[in-house]
Amino acid sequence: MKIALGADHAGFALKSALKGLLQQAGYVCVDLGAFSDSPSDYPDFAVLVARAVASGECHFGIVICGTGIGSQMAAGKVPGIRAALCHDEFTARLSRSHNDANVLCLGGRVLAPDLAWRVVQVWLETPFSGDERHSRRLRKLARLEESLTRGSDG
Repeated sequence: MKIALGADHAGFALKSALKGLLQQAGYVCVDLGAFSDSPSDYPDFAVLVARAVASGECHFGIVICGTGIGSQMAAGKVPGIRAALCHDEFTARLSRSHNDANVLCLGGRVLAPDLAWRVVQVWLETPFSGDERHSRRLRKLARLEESLTRGSDG
């Protein structure tokens, strides 16, 4: 499985740690930056990760900034992306099983590396439930996204 990774300066250290753990676990990582802890802007990396996932180049994406909030906002602007900000295993599990999230957003200043790794593991190992009520909601989200992309709300 191929995972796109991106982080700004505030997420650089956590991204680096998670990249090593992901590779040890057998995942292929596509590192889209940042490549140092020099000041950088989270939207630049979040959109690269989101586009890699939306295009099918990568199966999933992980973006990390200081809190994960800005990265979630930026990644979620890309059509086809369901970005989820997760702070624990519970939110990670439900973001996949209920929402079929395809980009995980983490806070480099919020999560300790060991907890972040547990969140990533749960997130990657949890399948979408396929339950009709969750599928119905995802179809509604897709229709909303499509209507907004066309410039109407209906």
